Amino acid sequence: MASLTLIIGNKNYSSWSLRPWLFMKHQGVDFDEVLIPLDTPTTRETIDKYGPSGRVPVLRKGALAIWDSLAICEYVAEASGGGWPKAAETRAIARSVSAEMHSGFANLRALWPMNARARNRRTAMTGLLQADIGRIDEIWNDCRARFGAGGPWLFGEYSIADAMYAPVALRFNTYGADISQTARWYIASVLEDPVMQEWLAAAKRETWSYPASEVG
Repeated sequence: MASLTLIIGNKNYSSWSLRPWLFMKHQGVDFDEVLIPLDTPTTRETIDKYGPSGRVPVLRKGALAIWDSLAICEYVAEASGGGWPKAAETRAIARSVSAEMHSGFANLRALWPMNARARNRRTAMTGLLQADIGRIDEIWNDCRARFGAGGPWLFGEYSIADAMYAPVALRFNTYGADISQTARWYIASVLEDPVMQEWLAAAKRETWSYPASEVG
C-alpha cells in the first residue's frame, strides 16, 4: 500500500481533483486513490473523514492532511524535486500563471463547468466569459513563445502550471472555445497525454450525471 492517499471527486466533473492527480502521475508518485461521489447526501460527511474543508481533493500521508489542489502539488514537488522550471525567473512566471488560474476565471468556471466526456456543447457567450477565454489564450501563447522550446508544455517540460490548466483544456474542448492556433495545439498536447487519457477513460465509465454540469 502506498504511503500517500489522494481523495478525489467524480472524474467527469471534479476539475480540482484532476489537477493533483495528473501532476502526481506525471511525477511518478505512487499513491492510493479514494473516489467520493459529489453532491450526494453523504458527500460532506465522507470527505470530513479525510480533511477539514469538506471539499476534495485531499492528500493524506498518515495523520497529515493537505486539502488544496495547489498545496498538494507544491508538497509533491518539494518531495519529488520536480514540477517547476529550474530557472528562478521562469519559475516565478510559472507560479504566477498557476496562481492566476487557482484564484481567477470565475465566469469560465460558472458558465462552462468541467464535463470531461461531453462534446459539442454550446452556451450563450457573454463578455465576461469571452474575457476569461481571451486571457487564458494570452497566457498560453506567452508561455509557449517564451518558455516552450523544450517540449509541448507551457514551460517546455511538464509542470504544475500544466496540471492547473488541464481542466480548462477540457472545458475548451467541450464547449468549442474560439481560440488561437497555438492554444489549439496546446489543447491537443493535453488531450493526447497518456496520463490524461487514463483519467478520461475512467470518466467515461462513470454512471453519475449531475444536471448542473450538463449545460449546453
